[in-house]
Amino acid sequence: MSDAAADDAADARANAREANGNEAFLLKHAAPGRIGLCTGDEWISKLIRKAQAPLTADGHRSLWSHAFLFGEKRSDGHWWVIESDLDLRSRQMRLGVQENRLSRYRDAEAFPNVAVLDFGLAPEQTQRVMTAALDLLSGLHHYSLSELVGTMFAMHSRRLRQRDNLLAKEGALYCSAMVQHCYAAAGIDLLPGVTGKNVSPHDIATSPLPHTAHRLIRDLGVSRLRRVAGRTKALLNTPVDELLTTPVDELF
Repeated sequence: MSDAAADDAADARANAREANGNEAFLLKHAAPGRIGLCTGDEWISKLIRKAQAPLTADGHRSLWSHAFLFGEKRSDGHWWVIESDLDLRSRQMRLGVQENRLSRYRDAEAFPNVAVLDFGLAPEQTQRVMTAALDLLSGLHHYSLSELVGTMFAMHSRRLRQRDNLLAKEGALYCSAMVQHCYAAAGIDLLPGVTGKNVSPHDIATSPLPHTAHRLIRDLGVSRLRRVAGRTKALLNTPVDELLTTPVDELF
């Protein structure tokens, strides 16, 4: 392949990624104080999704592993978000509450599932949420893996979810706990009956409070083993005469 042809192919792939990316979706629904959800392709994201299986209706892993708050569109022309995260993509690892451009989540391969939740905040509620977020940002609150572990333990017990996080730390918040903390400043409990530091991304996604959810889902999170089990069950329940007339490539 010539250099020109290789360049054209690379441009085509880049254009395809852009066309199928998340950016247009996120920009369409962005507004200060709204909640963003996503799932990533890193190992910790997959672990968090799987750990939330006790909270899902079907016992499968959750669609979500991370939650963040939409900030505002700045003079640089970019929307910014406030989040508590383990930023492992940078050469210098960042832990805790931080501010990033929304474009961080534009890659559909890196973030196959994204959502924007609109809880219909009044202007004064939005102000309180954003003020709380900025206070956390200025206070340099760090990301708490121990609190995340405590939340995972509590997922298996309704009683524990109603109590303080067993591994809570002062000055520490993981992603969804940060979001709940900021919403609490506006008098909003996203999951009534569950303490703030036991709230997970899946809890926010399934909040019983009235809201509008805009979702873009590409990865349902069904494991290979479950897919094989599902296909096997379907085959066992298929009449023999239908199996005999079905092409082999449609059976597997």
